[in-house]
Amino acid sequence: MSELPPNRNDDAGTRAEKRAVEAAAIRRRWITLGEVLALAAVLISALTLWSNWSDRRDDKVAKAEESTRASSRAATLTLVASAASKDRLTLRPAAEAQSVQSQTLLFPSALGLDPVETTGEPRIEGDWFEGALKKARAGAHRPDDSRGDEQMPVAIVTRYLVDGAPHEDVALYDIGYSISGHLFSGHSISLRGLSLVTRVPRTSAQARLDARWTKLLSPR
Repeated sequence: MSELPPNRNDDAGTRAEKRAVEAAAIRRRWITLGEVLALAAVLISALTLWSNWSDRRDDKVAKAEESTRASSRAATLTLVASAASKDRLTLRPAAEAQSVQSQTLLFPSALGLDPVETTGEPRIEGDWFEGALKKARAGAHRPDDSRGDEQMPVAIVTRYLVDGAPHEDVALYDIGYSISGHLFSGHSISLRGLSLVTRVPRTSAQARLDARWTKLLSPR
């Protein structure tokens, strides 16, 4: 019995089927690659959005912290003095944002002086304490002439504004001065400047002031 010749139609069908299967596989691979690229694009977009949000958040936090520090600096008062004359110091805040409204100056109890009030013109005048200071120096047998700057402590209560908000500062300052003797006209005091010692509670300002006065006037 003779063999039948190969069916060419079957071979062609098989090849066509294989090509169809391969084409479908290629399409699936392209679809899968497209999905991966789409997913990657979504992830990149999400990361970009998160990075931008994080940067904005960090900027806001940094600005808020700087604003807090600036407010803290503005609410911390340091007085700066300039000599208007030999017996008068003009005071001003070191920070431009601060505006002094009024002050109360307390003197050492040993000088027997009442507090001095100022309004709108912060200053220290030698006439407020010069006589009592010279008497105290004489009683303590201090030299008639200064070899450098002498120091007299005062407590200054300052009421001031920052951006319209009221604040109060209580601090001990040393007034720098020099004293010189004259044969016929006695001794004169010249005011030199002002230096911050420390901030103190209002309730203990006088006691802290008296303690510093005792320390500065004690024999050296």
